[in-house]
Amino acid sequence: MLLVIVAVPSALAAGEPPTGVNPAIDMQRYLIVASEAAAAREAHRLSEQQFVEMSRMPGVVILDARSRQKYDELHVRGAINLSFPDIAIDSLERILPDKRVPILIYCNNNFLNAPSAFPAKLPSASLNLSTYIALYDYGYRNVYELGPLIDINTSRLEFEPPLPQSSSDGSEPARMHRKLEGSAHD
Repeated sequence: MLLVIVAVPSALAAGEPPTGVNPAIDMQRYLIVASEAAAAREAHRLSEQQFVEMSRMPGVVILDARSRQKYDELHVRGAINLSFPDIAIDSLERILPDKRVPILIYCNNNFLNAPSAFPAKLPSASLNLSTYIALYDYGYRNVYELGPLIDINTSRLEFEPPLPQSSSDGSEPARMHRKLEGSAHD
C-alpha cells in the first residue's frame, strides 16, 4: 500500500498524465460552469413572498431535488421530485423537456424546525447550489431559488402533507416527532 501512495505523487511530479482519465468527468468544465451559474444565480434568488407568487403562475415547475424519502415526508405543495442523483440527460428530457420553463427550487437549508424532513447541510454543501449548477449546465436558464431561511411553523408556503399545529414548545410539528418514533433515520 505504501508503494502506491509514493508512486502516485512521483508519477504526477514527473509530468506523466494521471491514470484513469475519464472523459465523462470534467472538473475544469464544472468549475467554469459553477462560476457562470453563480453569477446568474444572484439575480434569481427569491424572497418567500416572490416564491409563493411565482409558484402560482401557470407553467411554473417547483422542483424538489431531495431524496424521495424526504420528499414523501414533507415538501412544498405542488413540487415534483427529481432527486439530485437522478438529474441526468434522460430524466430531464422526460420530466422538464422545455428548457425555458420557469423552475423554482428549494432545499433543506431553507427551512428551520423540521430536521427530519429538512436536515441541515453545511452552507457550502447546500442542495440548492448543486441543483442550480446542474440545471444551468444542462441549459436551464429560468431557474429561481428560494433564498431565505424560513421557520416552517410560520412559513407562507403550503406543505404536503399539510402541517399540523406546532408542538407546545413551538418547535418541530408534533407529526414529525411521531413519525420519528420507531423509524430509521438517514
